[in-house]
Amino acid sequence: MITSVFRDIFRVNLGVKRTERCIVFTDRPSPQEEIGPADTERRTTLRCLGFLAAEVGKGLAGEVRFLDYPATGSHGTEPPAALWEAAFGTRAVIALQKKGLLNELLNKRADRDVREAAEKIVSRYRQDAVDAVVALSYYSTSHTLFRRLLTDSCGARYASMPLFEISMVEGPMNVDWKALARLTKSVSARISKAERIEISTANGSKIAFSVEGRKAVSDTGILTRPGAFGNLPAGESFIAPVEGTAKGTLILEWAPTRELSSPVTLEVSDGRVQRVSGSEPFAAQLRQRLSERSENGNIAEFGVGTNSMAQRPDSILESEKIRGTIHIALGDNSTFGGTVSTPFHLDFVFFRPTVRLIFGDGGRDTLMSKGSLKGVAG
Repeated sequence: MITSVFRDIFRVNLGVKRTERCIVFTDRPSPQEEIGPADTERRTTLRCLGFLAAEVGKGLAGEVRFLDYPATGSHGTEPPAALWEAAFGTRAVIALQKKGLLNELLNKRADRDVREAAEKIVSRYRQDAVDAVVALSYYSTSHTLFRRLLTDSCGARYASMPLFEISMVEGPMNVDWKALARLTKSVSARISKAERIEISTANGSKIAFSVEGRKAVSDTGILTRPGAFGNLPAGESFIAPVEGTAKGTLILEWAPTRELSSPVTLEVSDGRVQRVSGSEPFAAQLRQRLSERSENGNIAEFGVGTNSMAQRPDSILESEKIRGTIHIALGDNSTFGGTVSTPFHLDFVFFRPTVRLIFGDGGRDTLMSKGSLKGVAG
């Protein structure tokens, strides 16, 4: 069945044609990482799945290249130059180097002028870029300039699949894609009308923020139009809260890949996490990451899960898609309507949430009540 799913990723989700060029990539543990047996097995399997996906794709596309690289160590960190060259082509990367732009991009220190100059260069050589991407890396490349330039400037279709596992084949990948798209777009339309969002959850989390002027994005799994980007498995509507506006308390019970032994509390004001408390080892790890850059504490994303086949809470790729959940991410939001650029993006899922939308005229609407979506089709 896994071969059939990979075939559908190329044919149905990405709509790859026989004349097109694709790249499948993954990452391998770097020498600097300290990982346990469970993560070692998970990542070995992911690399094998990447190789299998590339082999399946070779029978469906004009060219499929497989590449793996040392892991970056964090979601949202830019991948290495070798992947940029494989995806954009040698001419584009040489031009970026000559202009002194590549290192700025890789270090995620690129200001607006650097990004605009990079966009012009990769657009000039867009015929050298791949047509479609299957990103099976352990660390997500969704919120990177690499992904944004490929989709926005080169028109590549991009399936981001960090932490993908075989169990997802019969779970969230086994979904009615058209029905999922209808539901997700309906949720996005509701969220996009709001100016402010207020959230409370069963575990005592409570947070509010502005979304005025922002538009929700629908992750539907249908990635056939030029420049389309999304996760597989898919099924979420997400938006970038206005920076500096979030205030409240988030109580974490799950890290991205495991249940926490005890809750970790995040105190949020002025749009950023100001304090992390808890005896769980994850609390210390999170404090370390947030101390590296103040931007890492930014309340970057609010998302609503819409996939009725998603169930697992211990893999963020699937758990953030569970229908009836929400997720809130820290760090980078520069690739989907926000203004914060940092090599860090980390999502946390919350169960049984109540979500209220507040509109500009003072009207209020309940989007979710204790984990149940209200007033949406599907």
